[in-house]
Amino acid sequence: MNDTPEDSPNRIVHLSLDDPALIARNPDVEHERRVAIFDLLEENSFSPKDCTPGPYRVTLSLTEKGLNFRLCDLEDNPLKDIELSLMSFRRLVKDYFLICENYYQAIRSASPDKIETIDMGRRALHNEGSTLLQEKLSDVITMDFDTAQNFSVTLAHNTTFANPNNINIGQSGSIVITQDGTGSRTASFG
Repeated sequence: MNDTPEDSPNRIVHLSLDDPALIARNPDVEHERRVAIFDLLEENSFSPKDCTPGPYRVTLSLTEKGLNFRLCDLEDNPLKDIELSLMSFRRLVKDYFLICENYYQAIRSASPDKIETIDMGRRALHNEGSTLLQEKLSDVITMDFDTAQNFSVTLAHNTTFANPNNINIGQSGSIVITQDGTGSRTASFG
């Protein structure tokens, strides 16, 4: 019998932001953030490698090294910290803030066609960010095909990926693996 998302230990049940820099700048951004967190918590699969099974309470904070994911159990006992450099996300974050500003202005006065066009660009950046995040975390977290279906990974070292989860019958997607300039890297699936 398959676990329902609510029964599965491989999920995030609470997500909080623990840094003033991560706090929303205006009501539109705060609303989008609340909706995104709600959607994430509503249906997710989260399987960190080398960690006690969940469900997990996750706190995101900015550190000198980048973004920290603090994983805790349901009683808020720390289980694992995952550090992620934000260098690869700079262009994406800059583009995302720019397109969001345009989107918030458009929903107040633009035509539905213009709003839809801007929103398509915003969703494309969401997908790009999701794919990049999963690529950067692939050594420590299992890829979830409910979150994204297309992945592009450049190997900077030998990598073992956990087998993807939430694959559905008839679903299509791709995992493109590219060697870095050094070459001779290996990739395998768990």
